[in-house]
Amino acid sequence: MKLHEFQAKQVLARFGVAVPNGIECRTPAEARAAHTELGTPVTVVKAQIHAGGRGKAGGVKVVKSADEAEAAAKAILGKVLVTHQTGPEGQLVRRLWVEAGSSIEKEYYLGVAIDRESQMPVMMASSEGGMEIEEVAAAHPEKILKAPFSPTSGLARADAERLVKGIGIPAALQPKAIEFMSALAKAFCELDCSLAEINPLVTTKDGKVQALDAKISLDDNALFRHKDLEALRDLDEEAPLEVQASKFGLNYIKLDGTIGCMVNGAGLAMATMDVIQLYGGMPANFLDVGGGATAEQVTAAFKILLADPNTEAVLVNIFGGIMKCDIIADGIITAVRQVNLTVPLVVRLEGTNVALGKQKLEQSGLPIITASDLDDAAQKAVAAAKAAKQGKK
Repeated sequence: MKLHEFQAKQVLARFGVAVPNGIECRTPAEARAAHTELGTPVTVVKAQIHAGGRGKAGGVKVVKSADEAEAAAKAILGKVLVTHQTGPEGQLVRRLWVEAGSSIEKEYYLGVAIDRESQMPVMMASSEGGMEIEEVAAAHPEKILKAPFSPTSGLARADAERLVKGIGIPAALQPKAIEFMSALAKAFCELDCSLAEINPLVTTKDGKVQALDAKISLDDNALFRHKDLEALRDLDEEAPLEVQASKFGLNYIKLDGTIGCMVNGAGLAMATMDVIQLYGGMPANFLDVGGGATAEQVTAAFKILLADPNTEAVLVNIFGGIMKCDIIADGIITAVRQVNLTVPLVVRLEGTNVALGKQKLEQSGLPIITASDLDDAAQKAVAAAKAAKQGKK
């Protein structure tokens, strides 16, 4: 789950991470009042969306008066920002963060993620602040310094010292930078983050070390431990079908293809999408219904797949392990009858009671295309999707 910049800063501040003062706003009038309340000569009006690249898209404006703050808010609120992270459809701006201006001396990059090799959190720091870390890694990998650390004992002071010196933090500000890194590492672990990124981290002319921007992604599987953070979820920033899927415990991600996929197990879902592409098709989604899908979940999954107007065919690929194939077949039959299926449906079952499951599908009287294996299923789904598309012309 992603947080907005202002939410991330408010949460990080609880742990002692230094952030500029700011006020959330939802109207131009509130932005005007916020500039006055902050009491600084310069404030920054920032669009709040779950995507980077806001400045280049016109979503960040520096203002020097209440009138300018109000005008900037009018220009940004309601605007669809298109950035490298939103895709061509962009994202509608509904919230703003009006922040006190900072007298920036130098920008740096700081982030914490999970290092899969060491199986530990790792602090990453770079002198190349303001740039995407992927760009820095590609062009100047030597400028990214790393320090894995224990989630229980935190970032070692010696490692923090090495990082702040390595990225060129001025000597007078190194103690503050070390405290900043330690606080960020603690927040990352205690909040169950999957990513905590400060880009840029800045030093200022008046001797501060603070987060000029902040990005936090939380581990969805740990949200039950953080009800206060779960309440920060902004459904307006998420794809509607993905929101609907989450209500039924389904893992769904919309893609750009025409073949809707319903699979149990993430690995099998990835393999299914690969095989679809191998035979010339494109998956319309990733959808993992899990190992113990109920008839209700299967029905919900079908409704979500069919709600995508690009879907020309549906491929169900289920391995009956925890759930037997005959039970799965019952769920598919029930779901198809409820949703009034209007596109070709290809089903491949494998596992316990597979013969009985296939028999139920064949005797259902429904237009279900059965497949013998994954290759057969993918080929039939691709052919059905192409035929359906031709039939619309």
